[in-house]
Amino acid sequence: MGVTDPIADMLTRIRNAHMALHKQVRIPASKMKRSILKIMEENGYIEKVEQEGRDLVVYLKYVKGLPAISELKRMSKPGRRIYVGVDEIPNVQDGLGIAILSTSKGILEGSEAKKMNVGGELICTIW
Repeated sequence: MGVTDPIADMLTRIRNAHMALHKQVRIPASKMKRSILKIMEENGYIEKVEQEGRDLVVYLKYVKGLPAISELKRMSKPGRRIYVGVDEIPNVQDGLGIAILSTSKGILEGSEAKKMNVGGELICTIW
């Protein structure tokens, strides 16, 4: 049986692996997950992502023994989609965190979406 919300499943796997202080976590691969993880890597929330067969191996990042991610929250869900205009893109933790959106230009980090003047579906927030 498949997962109803694969993005929420990915975020939960990362959250649980961080709480257990694992070095890495395996996630079933998809293009959307790879795009989200790439943004997380570029913003310093994870070390790196590698493709191994049908899985993505996410190497988690720790700072002084503590997880680099304080909170990982799924915003838009299959039963309740949340769409934001360019003026409504949230400023996560006063700029300390990021928002990830699915836009017509692809998966973008909130500040990139503002620069490109596009809104979209608010996937998750990270800080």
